[in-house]
Amino acid sequence: MAPRMLAIYGKGGMGKSFFTSNLTARLTFDGHRVLQLGCDPKHDSCNTIFGGYSLPTLGEQWRHFKEAGKEDQLGVGDVIFRNELRPGVPIYGCELGGPEVGRGCGGQGISSGFKTLENLGMSKWNLDYVVMDFLGDVVCGGFATPLARSLAEEVIIVVGHDRQSLYAANNIARAAQYFRSMGGRTSLLGLVVNRDDGSDTADMYARAVGLPILTRVPLSRTVRELADACRLALEEPQFDAIFGELAGKIPRRELPPVND
Repeated sequence: MAPRMLAIYGKGGMGKSFFTSNLTARLTFDGHRVLQLGCDPKHDSCNTIFGGYSLPTLGEQWRHFKEAGKEDQLGVGDVIFRNELRPGVPIYGCELGGPEVGRGCGGQGISSGFKTLENLGMSKWNLDYVVMDFLGDVVCGGFATPLARSLAEEVIIVVGHDRQSLYAANNIARAAQYFRSMGGRTSLLGLVVNRDDGSDTADMYARAVGLPILTRVPLSRTVRELADACRLALEEPQFDAIFGELAGKIPRRELPPVND
């Protein structure tokens, strides 16, 4: 069976990659085979699940093979990397990457990266989940690829209580609604409130648009220090429980999609 495709969107700087890493790690600890796919030109999505190591990007690898005249020899092992979170517990990572600053379109790089993965047979890999970590400040071009082409079955949007993250969330929700009206099949699951400080701004937004809040990740200095050290929040029992509850609901499909 093809892996289940889950896209995590959110404004840059909201801790989206750290959230994604803890979710993929928790799914992995629960016995699932998971690929975390970084879809941001700054290509640091997988750093936490690889112990701070920055993966070579698909774009870099593709250009290396092309310059060597061996473009058709690019293989899965050149762009998909494996790490063991615990002995015998593997997780997989890939960073699509993008152009150097000012030298190209990041969205186009994302689109090209997806085409390469499809050509390498991603839908036939022995995976349970592909969890895509997407920049959500701009929902255009390549950054909207999972929505426009229904590559993602479901979308989770990471927000905070600040208005800019909610503005980005609203753009993502509107884009998902538009593509569904055009025949797309991607559904929104809801919002995750990250760095929750007890405010109610995100709650007011959620009520206004009819999106459920799936979980809240409290603001924590300890977790911020873990993130800065490229270590998982799962080391803290409170946060392991939060991610464990959310990860447990996803396989059982206890998070009903919001289609309108």
